[in-house]
Amino acid sequence: MAQHDGVGHRARLRHRLAINGGEGLLDHELIEYLLAMAIPRRDTKPLAKALLRTFGGIGGLMAADWEAIARVPGMGDTSVAAIKIVQATMLRVLRGAVEEKPVLASWQALLDYLRADMAFLGIERVRVLHLNTRNMLIRDDHMGDGSIDQAAIYTREVIRRAIDLGSASLILVHNHPSGLPEPSRQDIDVTRQIVEAGKRLNIAVHDHIIIAGQGHSSMRAMGLL
Repeated sequence: MAQHDGVGHRARLRHRLAINGGEGLLDHELIEYLLAMAIPRRDTKPLAKALLRTFGGIGGLMAADWEAIARVPGMGDTSVAAIKIVQATMLRVLRGAVEEKPVLASWQALLDYLRADMAFLGIERVRVLHLNTRNMLIRDDHMGDGSIDQAAIYTREVIRRAIDLGSASLILVHNHPSGLPEPSRQDIDVTRQIVEAGKRLNIAVHDHIIIAGQGHSSMRAMGLL
């Protein structure tokens, strides 16, 4: 693409963005324009399409770690940083919506935040959300990462952390990189162990949410708690 054609193309993208917001651009055009600001003298459409193809879409691209994105030919530190700063901003906005209200009264905001952060990770991640007596989030604990198909949740560690924080209740969260949110037998067994341990200390477990690319599951909604 000649330089003047590239300038005109970006001007058209900018105009569509100004008129219709993000809805005015296709997925690859959003990434293309973002990269164009980091790599101003280059046709970034092929690179944008390569990124989306490599990571399976915008969600997967935003969730990918720095090193994985940098391995895509044509990506340098500045262009990777552009993608990661968008992800960080998005997560901060979504997390703010969770922190402002009692979690149980803003359930959809919580699911939106967790999906953006965890649905497209390539490994399993375990988190425990600690709530106070008003169901306000007091700590979002990243308990650890596992292999592509499992991450350990240790009852003793979860309960000890809850005691240290003075948590009144918990929400357990982990993701399934397979894309399917259905709980495994191990997921159910470990959750019930934590529920029983919490009961003895008056620490309630509201739910165990499994996040995946194809949606989420709630063990409470499924009648498993």
